[in-house]
Formats: sequence, structure tokens, C-alpha cells
Amino acid sequence: MMRARDEILRALTDPGVIAVVRAQSREQVLPLTEALLAGGVRAVEITLTTPEAYSAIEEARKRFGQEAVIGAGTVLQPDQCRAVLASGAEFVVTPLARPDFVPIVFTAGAVSVIGAFTPTEAQWAHEAGADFVKLFPAEILGPGFVRSVRAPMPHLRFIPTGGVTVENLAEWFRAGCPAVGVGSALVSKEILDTDNWTELKRRAEAYATAARAARAHCG
Repeated sequence: MMRARDEILRALTDPGVIAVVRAQSREQVLPLTEALLAGGVRAVEITLTTPEAYSAIEEARKRFGQEAVIGAGTVLQPDQCRAVLASGAEFVVTPLARPDFVPIVFTAGAVSVIGAFTPTEAQWAHEAGADFVKLFPAEILGPGFVRSVRAPMPHLRFIPTGGVTVENLAEWFRAGCPAVGVGSALVSKEILDTDNWTELKRRAEAYATAARAARAHCG
């Protein structure tokens, strides 16, 4: 059963770290999600580059119930959007400017994160009713971009993805971001190659701690 949208929104923004998972196999998704939860990261975005991603999303929802909020990422087409929602995704992330996804996601009771790289694309996503705007690739633009754009458009809720580290995470929160997306810096290739869930838990703890500290500092 889909939880209420306000519960999903809270889970995405507290502590505000979304793990972007590009697993090497479907079988890795459950143990890595368990490690992320143990480290304090509740939001798990399973990308469609993961083998058997739809089944992985469904299994993660069934296994972790209310413990984790499970979403889908790298969603590029409307049929993929519908399919991940049918698999149980509670939030849908696209790197593209696809405002047409918003009504599909909203009707399902899920949360939308629509991609943008320019102020115009970000405003399009907002006007369509997107819950958040995925800023990607964020490392090219930096926190200064978010501050500059939000000065005249403070209603925009950016979730930067790409280049977010434990060291610079606070800069994104200070710029006004309610959450960040973290991929290979958290769920690295080395961790996936060796199934090193102990290291993944350690990294998740570091990100969750940094996010809580940054949120407390920013009020």
C-alpha cells in the first residue's frame, strides 16, 4: 500500500539524503538497502539501469515496508513511469525535463522529482506541479547556481545529484536544497564489486550525520 504523500516527502527530506542505486544485479538491492537503513539513509532510488529493476523495486517495497521509502530513477519515458509506479515506487526521478510525468505520478499518490539544468526548465517543472526539481549534473553548476536562481525564484526546491560529497553536502543545504541525491560516492563500484555492506553502512552513517548537522545549522 502506498503511504501518504506527506509521509514520502518527509522521508525524502529527513535527513535529506537520497541514495542513487545502480546495482549490478537485482540480488544486491535488498542487502544494500538494509545497509543504507542501518546507516540512517531511508530514501533509496533504484535506477532503471539496475538489472530487473522493476522486480527489484517491488521486492524492496515488500521487504522493507515502512522502514524505507523506495523510488525509481533514470526514468525516461511515460511507459517506464507507469511501470515503476505499478511496481510500487513511491517517488519517481527523471534526469530529463519531463513535466508530463507529473500528473502520472500525482495520480498514483507518489512524489515527482523532475530534471532540469536551466532556470527555465526548473520553472517548467514547478508550474507542472513537480514536488522537487532534480538538478543534474549538479557538479557542473554548483551550490552557487542554486543560490543565484533561488534569489528571484525561492519557490524552487532543488535536489542536486552528481558530485555531492560528505565534505560539500552542507553547501547545498545552505543554498536552500531540501535534500541531495548521492550515487557512486555512497554506493560505489568498489562496494558493489565486493558486496561490502559494512563499508556501505559506514558511508551512509557519514552522509546521514553530515545531513542532520547541515539541516540543524540551516534551521
